[in-house]
Amino acid sequence: MARHYLDHASTSPLRPQAREAMVAVLEGRGFEGLVPADPGRVHSEGMAARVGLEQARAQVADLVGARAREVVFTSGATEAIAAATWGALRRATDASEPRSGERAGRAARAGAPQVIVAAVEHSAVRQSSEVFADALGGRVTVVGVDGQGRVDPDQVLAAVDEAGPDGTALVHLQWANHEVGTTQPVAEVVAACRPRGVLVHVDAAQAVGHVPVAFDALGADLLSLSGHKLGGPAGTGALLVRRGLRLDPLLLGGDQERARRAGLENVAGLVGLAAACAALADQDRLADEAAAARAHTDRVLAAAANLPGVAVYGDPVGRVPQLVCLGIDGIEPQAVLLGLDQAGVAAHSGSACASEGLEDSPVLAAMGVDAHRSLRVSVGWSTTDADIDALLGALPPVLDRLRALGATP
Repeated sequence: MARHYLDHASTSPLRPQAREAMVAVLEGRGFEGLVPADPGRVHSEGMAARVGLEQARAQVADLVGARAREVVFTSGATEAIAAATWGALRRATDASEPRSGERAGRAARAGAPQVIVAAVEHSAVRQSSEVFADALGGRVTVVGVDGQGRVDPDQVLAAVDEAGPDGTALVHLQWANHEVGTTQPVAEVVAACRPRGVLVHVDAAQAVGHVPVAFDALGADLLSLSGHKLGGPAGTGALLVRRGLRLDPLLLGGDQERARRAGLENVAGLVGLAAACAALADQDRLADEAAAARAHTDRVLAAAANLPGVAVYGDPVGRVPQLVCLGIDGIEPQAVLLGLDQAGVAAHSGSACASEGLEDSPVLAAMGVDAHRSLRVSVGWSTTDADIDALLGALPPVLDRLRALGATP
């Protein structure tokens, strides 16, 4: 049986360009015939690796409209989010160790800095904010959303205090929601926070590689991205840090990434990430893939309108092109996923970060819709019309069969 993968929002298959670039590095063909080495060393192997790493940094920066020096490589968006949150809170509390060597404890912290989080943010944002704010004596303010999962920028700004020890250290606002696809008013929030001196972090994991992103033009202070969401390798990502902004690093132990993130860089993986970014930056590929993704998901939305007991969650228009979410009335999500899987279709349901237990989604709960019964369909660079045909052919009979099984005699 042919398989049809429609869970790209979780992870997207590796692009051929990324695979080829990684294999070349691992086989010693990518760095002037030299074996991969530590890019921090001054021998020929290390210098060749440094050249490859900096070329990769420039290719990632080119895709997202940033300067190469603003790109800090990480193991993924989760680490990037944690680093942004930790760094912003440390900056606000001035809790770094004094140069004299004297300990800096809770008593040395100047105030209770605030982190603002939209109720629909990814768990990596919510949990990093809660844990680090608690550790540094801060506080977290949650801003609600409307029925489509979108924040009101006026509500976000009403929650913002002036920057300072007791003010707002950081505003988190995702570019697009990871479960329903709704886009957020990031430009408006960023523009309003800049004059107040308040840092803004944008989680762009569901945006980069799917819609045009221009970090410097946006004016955000921090932006996180994930390699495996756009066809790069898992275990790669980046945090973009606005030029001139200095933050304490989350990971300590070395001076890699210009002392912004310790640890030997995953050179082969980052070269693969860069190759995926370069492929998207080539001519009109990003626009072409976005148009194809929109056509695929529009077909899903059109079909859903004719299915009884099926609703659309999120904004069907103001969304990223690759993702739609459906509410399935009266049927347990596990049964729907298993039915589709038996038909050769892979999709997702429930909390996007807790698939093992199919936990109720805090995103959908914040929107005021059924947080338990949902079906997320997400497409990507490798999706074909046949994949959508398979879903649309399988979903109605799966739902009919499950409803018949649950009917009262």
